Amino acid sequence: MAKQKIEGIYTPHLVPLDSRGEINEDELRRYLDWLIDKGVHGLYPNGSTGEFTRFTPEERRRIVKIACEQAAGRVPVLAGAAEANVKETLSACEQYHEYGARAVAIVSPFYYRLSPESVYTYFREIALNSPIDVTLYNIPMFASPIDAPTVQRLSEFDRVVGIKDSSGDISFMLRMMAKVKPNRPDFAFLTGWEAALMPMLVIGCSGGTNATSGVVPELTRQLYEMVRGNRLDEARALQLRLLELFDGMLYSADFPEGFRAAAELRGFNFGNGRQPMSPNQRIDRSALQQVLRCILADFGYVDAPSGGCAPRTGNVDHDRISQIAESVLQTLRQQGIVQ
Repeated sequence: MAKQKIEGIYTPHLVPLDSRGEINEDELRRYLDWLIDKGVHGLYPNGSTGEFTRFTPEERRRIVKIACEQAAGRVPVLAGAAEANVKETLSACEQYHEYGARAVAIVSPFYYRLSPESVYTYFREIALNSPIDVTLYNIPMFASPIDAPTVQRLSEFDRVVGIKDSSGDISFMLRMMAKVKPNRPDFAFLTGWEAALMPMLVIGCSGGTNATSGVVPELTRQLYEMVRGNRLDEARALQLRLLELFDGMLYSADFPEGFRAAAELRGFNFGNGRQPMSPNQRIDRSALQQVLRCILADFGYVDAPSGGCAPRTGNVDHDRISQIAESVLQTLRQQGIVQ
């Protein structure tokens, strides 16, 4: 039986937590159902957006099991399987294969900065022993980079079926394609940087693993279909509109807190994250959520704040302060203190 192609928009989904900081399984299942109903092409548990490093190995396995159960064959699951060493990573591969995941995504070794030869040897060991297909995960800001020649060498293993690249570097993506596609036309190229999603799709990427799809899955699906349908003017316009939302979520708070704040506006209770927050950070998060509410209101997904929306400049810090001032003024107007 032919394996399902890895293409389209996969959601590196968030994980709701309850009041004790434990995985809120009921809310997670509800959230995953919503993502599937809204049109994502696949689920990606244990990605960076899912804060995989803040969960125990047992919790990471539970998250993947829930995702596979909830997907129930409706969409494929690309499971993050990055652990601290080859042995533990292969153990995760075996478990996720049993759960029914389509493939695993494995980040290049982190903490230690390794040479290209060491990166190749690491993935070679996994490719030779994994019972499930592997996608490489290149995220050079956090882990040893995977260069194009190494991707080419690894593509010679049938078990290695694609790469997720979060560098956002279009020229690097083209270089990888030039080296790999002649011998592996089936190899999947996924972009993890939605600020460049539309141009990445235009140059031939198979899809993306995009955190924004966990907040507006309808729009990332729509952008993908616009490019596939050669409706490039519409896709460009939507990409620019999504960029404001992406920048607001990414640059306004410690990642992925902005994405959690925005996803809550779509009707979910994500609880407090595992990373403690100071009182000032909580105030900033509340103000950010008001700005994100205004952006989402433009798309018609939520109601605008009761006090209205301050004019936006695209500068998240400026807009957050403006929104606070607008909310204060609205309160004073209601109290009759100012006109």
